[in-house]
Amino acid sequence: MKNLAVDPPSVSSRRSFLQKGIAAGAVGIGVGFTLLEESSSLLADVSKETGGSLTKGDAALLRFAAAAEILESDFWLQYNELGGIQDKEVPGGSGNPVYTAKLKNLDEDFDQYIHDNTDDEISHFTFLNAYLESRGAAGVNLDQFRTLQGSTATGVNQELIGKRLTNLTQLTLDTSWWTRYRSSNHNPDLDPAFKFPQAVPDLHKGQFTAIPRNDADLSPDAHIQAIANTAGFHMPTIEQGGTSLYPSMAQRATSVEVLRILISIGPTETMHFQTWSDKAGAAVSPPLAPLTDPTNGLTFPDLNSPPFGGELFQTNLIMPEPCPFLTRKLPKCSIIRPTNTNGVATGVVKFLTSMGLFIGQSKEFFELLLDLAAEADAATRECD
Repeated sequence: MKNLAVDPPSVSSRRSFLQKGIAAGAVGIGVGFTLLEESSSLLADVSKETGGSLTKGDAALLRFAAAAEILESDFWLQYNELGGIQDKEVPGGSGNPVYTAKLKNLDEDFDQYIHDNTDDEISHFTFLNAYLESRGAAGVNLDQFRTLQGSTATGVNQELIGKRLTNLTQLTLDTSWWTRYRSSNHNPDLDPAFKFPQAVPDLHKGQFTAIPRNDADLSPDAHIQAIANTAGFHMPTIEQGGTSLYPSMAQRATSVEVLRILISIGPTETMHFQTWSDKAGAAVSPPLAPLTDPTNGLTFPDLNSPPFGGELFQTNLIMPEPCPFLTRKLPKCSIIRPTNTNGVATGVVKFLTSMGLFIGQSKEFFELLLDLAAEADAATRECD
């Protein structure tokens, strides 16, 4: 996956493809039910309330956010079908009892948290697309890229097999966020070359599934528990990215209203991150840890015991430790990190790509994401 960089096409061809990718506006049909049905009159009413058109930069920031939320919604729906709660808010699957039970080993309310996180992400992208359209800007539609297989295990939405945007079965997870948020001496904004230790080194070395790929993955017991543990680490790995993305992009917003949108959605991603950080801790502490998957050797260590242990790995330490911020001449401060705004959107695309989340996607898919990211990174504040 590290070699999936796309050769840049010509400016004109990239622009043409970008316009085709976003022209349709809001998405929703691909998940099996209509998520956004806004009439033109309603959008006109919203436009009256919110004011004039968006700057090019503000529209680009919100489009990239919408694309990121669409991608999040896709994999959260996959989690919810197998291990969450299916209801009118988040319909689709029928649940997988074995997988759900293993997730509940991390927390008895795991299925409820999956459901609520999924509902949040759907609300984010439907709002962002509706807001963009209410201001005369194009929303984001990724339906043409719903081509990935996904799971065929008991519980999935059969209508969506082969219609996924994201791949949860070949993940390589960077779990250095665990030590980054526990470090009191280093901040990636000030120390970009510093290497934070991995919490689960094996997850950063290979490719592992976070959902049962089929019913054969439901045994042996340690194998399906390792799959649930992988999900338990994938979830905070994703959400810490969103936690940094929104404040980073907010620094480039021109409109106070766009700023309000970004700093209102962003903290919900932080709430998700802290919730899932706590659940991940259960996968790397007794009685579940240490655990080794007998089918592939993936090991979840006990982070509270040697050679780990100490504040850098402590499993119940889920609030950010104070660290250097802006300059080491100022006192340490408990903050979200990183929040450096330069290249943040492109960095998110690279982060998700290296994770393996898009294995199997087309060159055109990567071109569209890179275009959306480049436009968001080019956004600048036009007034104070």
